[in-house]
Amino acid sequence: MTNALNAPKPAKRPKPTPPKPIDLARWLFILSAAIGVVRFMVELGDREMLIRELRVRQPELSQDDLDAAATGGIVFGLLIAVGLILVYTLLANRMAGGRNWARVLLTVIAGAGIFLGVVRLVAAFSGFAAAFGLAVDGVDLAFGVVTMLIDATAVVLMYQPAVSGYFRSVRSVSGTPPQVANGL
Repeated sequence: MTNALNAPKPAKRPKPTPPKPIDLARWLFILSAAIGVVRFMVELGDREMLIRELRVRQPELSQDDLDAAATGGIVFGLLIAVGLILVYTLLANRMAGGRNWARVLLTVIAGAGIFLGVVRLVAAFSGFAAAFGLAVDGVDLAFGVVTMLIDATAVVLMYQPAVSGYFRSVRSVSGTPPQVANGL
């Protein structure tokens, strides 16, 4: 009787190559994250606006405290931006590698972003945002529209009928039979 540890392992079949729409969706998600970071950096680049906002929210702070808070906010924002790029890249690469969970997670993230972007557009153009004293500038809206279009395109590419078989084939290639307690 052979031991489960010494049993020959079945030869692994090569992983299928991602179809063009999946590869394109991967790069679109990474591009969307990069544009989102640029958008964020443009907002963080307006240090005077940050200090004005802090002054309104916390009028008891001194100028030194306001400067320190603005600098801390910018550094924290940059860390968030780097994390965003890394997470999007990781998820996009996992999705391109045939991981369905990454495809679903990217769909949820993109769907939430698209929904919030549409709400923001409706609020800006209907005057609802202005009625509540919320400032929405054109550059921010333009970045939002571009990222919504990119995300929507990437989601559509991930769910094309021609690519759904790719996720099934990767699962069947990488799927190993479950190990039972007694090694059989």
